[in-house]
Amino acid sequence: MLRKMGEAVARVARKVNETVESDSDTLDLAECKLVSFPIGICKVLWNVTDQIHLITLANNELKSLTSKFMTIFFQLQKLCLEGNFLYHLPNEVSALQHFKAIHLSRNQFHDFPEQLTPLPALETIILEENKIVDVPMEKLATMPALCSINLHFNPLNAEVRVITLPLIKFDMLMSPEGTWAPPT
Repeated sequence: MLRKMGEAVARVARKVNETVESDSDTLDLAECKLVSFPIGICKVLWNVTDQIHLITLANNELKSLTSKFMTIFFQLQKLCLEGNFLYHLPNEVSALQHFKAIHLSRNQFHDFPEQLTPLPALETIILEENKIVDVPMEKLATMPALCSINLHFNPLNAEVRVITLPLIKFDMLMSPEGTWAPPT
């Protein structure tokens, strides 16, 4: 157990060092068995946080993100969080003025993360394979840059399904009614 934990820590440290040394705009911590974002990483990345535009935390074991995470990576444009155990986002995500895309598939969202709706540059929201029933269409309709929302494999209610398509200016992808469970 300790050996595996040590290997995971070493892997994270190696990936963080690669980001710093290569002057990359991407931090890839996918599949690192993280249960939370290690805030200690922020100290290492402190001088380069403003140049990080893409963070991948896919396929970990995250249950939440801290508000500090959102405020440290203030230049973030894309965040990949698919394959975790997230059920909400911190309110501070609404301060990410350059944010263009978020990937939240295969998480535990029961409610649509409305903290995303004030974001002026957000173009893509991917929420496949969650447990979302209702979507705040009025708020989404006011998002200036929104192009696409993927809600495949969510148990969406009938009201969401009958929204008049001319009222929305973005693509809304949904599974056919009655098929909200993903294929096995």
